[in-house]
Amino acid sequence: MTFTRGQEFAAELLGTLVLILFGCGVVAMVTLFPSQPTVAGEVVKGGYTNVTLGWGLAVVMGIYLSGTVSGAHLNPAVTLALAATGRFPWSKLPHYVAGQMVGAFLGAAGVFGVYYAKWIEYDPALEKTAGIFATSPAVPGFFPGFIDQVVGTALLLAMILAIGDRLNNPLAPPIAPLLVGAVVVAIGISFGGMHGYAINPARDLGPRLFSVVAGFENTGLVGSTVWIVPVIGPLVGGVLGAVVYDGVIGRPLKQADAASASVRARMPDRRPAE
Repeated sequence: MTFTRGQEFAAELLGTLVLILFGCGVVAMVTLFPSQPTVAGEVVKGGYTNVTLGWGLAVVMGIYLSGTVSGAHLNPAVTLALAATGRFPWSKLPHYVAGQMVGAFLGAAGVFGVYYAKWIEYDPALEKTAGIFATSPAVPGFFPGFIDQVVGTALLLAMILAIGDRLNNPLAPPIAPLLVGAVVVAIGISFGGMHGYAINPARDLGPRLFSVVAGFENTGLVGSTVWIVPVIGPLVGGVLGAVVYDGVIGRPLKQADAASASVRARMPDRRPAE
């Protein structure tokens, strides 16, 4: 099947919108409806397991929704890595990334709209909940979060390519969305603390832009460079993960498969004569 650029743009927009609705939605749930009030009147915000599972399922839903039309990149780091390794035409990168960014912005707006009444009750000045939309560093400085984002996104791309490689996992494609969602859950569980495991520039920057437009304080975008880490880190990590997969696994598999095909082609046809 062949689709137009407009159709691919719309599919990436819609898939990323759903990703953010579910993903930022679960963060809003955990933040705005905390489960354990303390004696001091403060609250203990539990539910990190909910957050990791919610983001994993969000990825699954986004892929199932837009995968047939656009391939469901839903992430500029994925699009860039696929283009850099020859799997995707560079000419399509602009409208894919544009769709992802617009979808992420609109998804954040949707979450804010759904939770608006509770949001204003919980944080009337919008000064303490910008973190629902975007990530923030656990340790000050550029490199702690940058390294985290590079490693997390490298793992994401390496596993996406491994799951989708029929030479490596011939039975995986039918359940690939579920497996990719599981990878996101694993990354969140293992590497969620240092910088919130954005592993996706659109997932972080699109909602962050919405938080600025909506009037939130402490967004990490105005008067800060916090936003740079979850944009640059995933782009670098995605390409790194794809290149490592190709060099260590993907290319050797293709070479072995080509050699086997060559041997089979040279074998005599032993079918009985009719």
